[in-house]
Amino acid sequence: MPAVALVVDDSMLIRYTVCRSLEERGFAVESATNGLEALQILERVHPDVIVTDMQMPKMSGSELITALKKNPSTSQIPIIIVAGRASGFDETETRANFAIYKDIDIQSQLKKALDAVMGKSHSQGAGK
Repeated sequence: MPAVALVVDDSMLIRYTVCRSLEERGFAVESATNGLEALQILERVHPDVIVTDMQMPKMSGSELITALKKNPSTSQIPIIIVAGRASGFDETETRANFAIYKDIDIQSQLKKALDAVMGKSHSQGAGK
């Protein structure tokens, strides 16, 4: 059974890029456009990793992470944040496990982030 990822981003381009990259690495992927939608998905899916934007309408990434950390059933899921740019952003302030940046090659950063939070086995595509 493949690992499951939840991608939360209001940008269709970023969401598509991250989802495709995860699918190429063998993940089953669910996606949401904001934190509220993500929480609804989490009622039926328990992902192995969550990749979330920080600035979104309705519920920000920071608010989503706060909700995830308060809930015992989601508090241990690794979180990778997608930040606007690589300038002094501190993922420890958000309680995320890793940060990637939109202004740098997302796919190579995502590979490094997955290696860090899930181990090397999930960084390679199925059968590659």
